[in-house]
Amino acid sequence: MKRLISEATGMVIGDPEAERSVPPTGFTARLTVFTAAAMAFLSVFALALSLATDRLADQWASELAQTSTIRISAPAEQAEAQVAAALRVLETTPGVASARALTDAEQRELLAPWFGPDLPVDRLPIPRLIEVVETSDGFDTTGLRARLQAEVPGAILDDHTRWREPLVDAASRLRLLGWIAIALIIGATGTMITLAAQSALAANAQVIRVMRLVGAEDGYIARAFVRRFTMRALAGALIGAILAGIAILTLPSADTTGGFLTGLGFRGVEWFWLLVIPVLIGVVAFFATRAAALRVLREQS
Repeated sequence: MKRLISEATGMVIGDPEAERSVPPTGFTARLTVFTAAAMAFLSVFALALSLATDRLADQWASELAQTSTIRISAPAEQAEAQVAAALRVLETTPGVASARALTDAEQRELLAPWFGPDLPVDRLPIPRLIEVVETSDGFDTTGLRARLQAEVPGAILDDHTRWREPLVDAASRLRLLGWIAIALIIGATGTMITLAAQSALAANAQVIRVMRLVGAEDGYIARAFVRRFTMRALAGALIGAILAGIAILTLPSADTTGGFLTGLGFRGVEWFWLLVIPVLIGVVAFFATRAAALRVLREQS
């Protein structure tokens, strides 16, 4: 632990003499910066996708959990009477905050995405719908179903459980996939930086040999590589995160009609992830470069 703290301190301060063994420009420098920037860019979007999915699922689950629907299928001459009977049952049911029957215009609006706006609701045998809003305590679903079955034969209670559970399950899986994608991106970043560090060490084998002849130890040489490649990765990751943040800001803002596609982005403190991701990539670069440098130096000794 003390050695890691010492290396971290040396990485911040730097050593110009040791850093002469690290190529300041060239292919490895560009590869490290580009890889870190690209991976940070992808990580930001994967995280934004995961957070947006989580928010949307919570919103839908909350709305579906607080409302229920009663469908009344009955002959036209009995429909109004059964609707009135169902409303009377709901008025005396504990846990029901409000209940109202949807108008023909509202039912037509609900069916418009599937059947068009000119659907003749009043001339078709479409079930009447009653919207039920629960209190915070909720109501006894089993008891309400029993009462409706006894007093309103054509009524069917739908508490939206079959809609809510798949949404929550799908959101959990998408959120997990988002974090797995971020983990894979970070792993790929470490791999690419490791390859770049190994290439730089191999290209500077002659310089390293001379440094050893004048008394430089492997730890001294390795710290130079660790610092240079960590700083490159951190700079590239910052660039990628900033570009991703700008790209996300250009997306349409969230609204009720756009749903998921217009809700992609960060809200409030979630924007701090734009700083966390570059730091995380910098930490990965630190350990990846350190391991690669020590291994290659041992092989060259």
